[in-house]
Amino acid sequence: MVIGYEHGANPALTVSLALAAGLIAQVLAQHVRIPGIVLLLATGALLGPDVLGVVRPHSLGSALHTLVGFAVAVILFEGGLNLDLRRLRRGSSVIQRLITIGALVTVVGASLTARLVLGWEWRPSILFGTLVIVTGPTVIGPLLRRIRIRRPLQAVLEAEGVLIDAVGAITAVVALDIALRPSFPSLAIGVLEIAASLGVGCFFGLVGGWVIARILRLRRLIPEGLENVFTLSMVLALFHISSVVQEESGIAAVTIAGVVVGNVRGRVLRDLMEFKEQLTLMFIGMLFVLLAADVRFDDIRGLGMPGLVTAAVLMLVVRPLNVLVATSGSHLTWRDRAFIAWIAPRGIVAAAVASFFAGELEHAGIEGGPTLRAMVFLVIAVTVAVAGLTGGFVARLLGVRRQAQGFAILSANDLALTLGRALRSGGEEVLFLDSNADASHAAERSDFRVVFGNALEESTLQRAGLAGVAACIGLTPNEEVNLLFARKAREEFKVPRAYVALHLNEGHVTPKMIHDAGAHLLFGGQRDLRLWESCMRRDFGDVDVWEFGGGSEADLTAGRYISPELENAILPIVLYRGSRAVPVDEATKFRANDRLCVIIFRQRRDEVVTWLTQKGWTREEEAETAETVDRR
Repeated sequence: MVIGYEHGANPALTVSLALAAGLIAQVLAQHVRIPGIVLLLATGALLGPDVLGVVRPHSLGSALHTLVGFAVAVILFEGGLNLDLRRLRRGSSVIQRLITIGALVTVVGASLTARLVLGWEWRPSILFGTLVIVTGPTVIGPLLRRIRIRRPLQAVLEAEGVLIDAVGAITAVVALDIALRPSFPSLAIGVLEIAASLGVGCFFGLVGGWVIARILRLRRLIPEGLENVFTLSMVLALFHISSVVQEESGIAAVTIAGVVVGNVRGRVLRDLMEFKEQLTLMFIGMLFVLLAADVRFDDIRGLGMPGLVTAAVLMLVVRPLNVLVATSGSHLTWRDRAFIAWIAPRGIVAAAVASFFAGELEHAGIEGGPTLRAMVFLVIAVTVAVAGLTGGFVARLLGVRRQAQGFAILSANDLALTLGRALRSGGEEVLFLDSNADASHAAERSDFRVVFGNALEESTLQRAGLAGVAACIGLTPNEEVNLLFARKAREEFKVPRAYVALHLNEGHVTPKMIHDAGAHLLFGGQRDLRLWESCMRRDFGDVDVWEFGGGSEADLTAGRYISPELENAILPIVLYRGSRAVPVDEATKFRANDRLCVIIFRQRRDEVVTWLTQKGWTREEEAETAETVDRR
């Protein structure tokens, strides 16, 4: 095989350079803390024909559209995977209106703006209006992880970003068909085509998603290690099969399939989500570089001030009007609605469909395709830059940022689950991080949120939203990993408080090392963690709640409270004081009316009960204890 020296005629070189440049740009964007898409657009422009000329999308010919289709399928499936239906129930009516009535408001408003400000004819104006319907999970997700807003508000924005892509893309493509063959019958047929594409896509998505999830849940049907590539191949096949049955329905099909698979719990789901996230990052980088390189500088400059005014009107007039209509009468406060109105960055689907439009219009001999594409890319650049650079400030100004709350526990073993239940019974939010599929599934069966993956990797911690938790707890059998987790959480994610569990008499990690990392010693001291984990796994332990009546022992900390002869008979885990529930650590001091959740080794129960009673503790009624600690 001979590789030509002329890069303009070498599509392989174009794709490989776009892949490498896209990932490098995203790495740099994370280091300098700017929206990744801004740097991707700049990279594409720099490498494109107008500057360095090393990335030439035209060399791909019709393969560019096929490549974009494959990448968009994976990106939208991954977006659907991350939608938790349980979190969306409260805001479902708002989400429905945002992707229907709100989308219509955007089409009308953007079309009128293009007509009045840019002076375009009605046909390109309406096409522009359909192109800017979408927002997109590829930009919304990273932005929300960084600025940390209230969960109901975050759920609405995430769901809109995922679902509006399918609605917007289908609407835009149907609008293009009508624009190429304008007539009243084609308009009526176009409306039916939108409904048909969404209906067929939803059907294939539900069926295909259920089949994929069902196959993945059957042990040993798919050999270990092949689950991810099997799912990828099924998603791509689903995308194209649905599109063959009904044109453009594949976009809705893969989005719905992602939602179905993401909400059907299975042993390989967590690993699949991590794999798809990495694949999505690769595709996003490649696509933005390729598509940005296809935009000419002269087309951008030709838009002039009217182009910037159009982008501003979309942000400051059309989007607020969209949100005002779609959220009228909802549970959202005016602050929530104002924030949703401000955050509407456009993403990869808008760029991909705009590039497709430019080619189709050029092929049909209709002028304005490159200008239309340039305007969409200008909207993407402006909205992403504004949302990314000002989102945090606006969230603080409106008071919609989420205060750090809840606990992130590393490990979902039986001891950790017991601790999580005790914290949850005190009103605390709890999530688990674990790379063990069986342990993760057990935690999910107890209705805990679980993030599957390596908790020492930044991508896993970002998915967990670690920057938004009040405290993290390292409770794996490996105390070095516990310490590294606590240190990473404190230093990189600014978690206010961290706890580390230490084994008794192992000496690999010392209490001083824990204190130097700004963390606390879980359970008040070094404990035989393997013994207690085995105790809970084999159901040898009782979980009790005791109330302290006060007395001479009230000033003693938990670290000095348990006598050595009882260390393997009782384990204090959570202190309830007022409305707060906190893990017991070496600085915990007991006060009158404190309630303490403990694990008691059943064979030594009488001995422990006698000791606690002598110390001034009174056990809560058995029925109340069971309801308090084991409430699901």
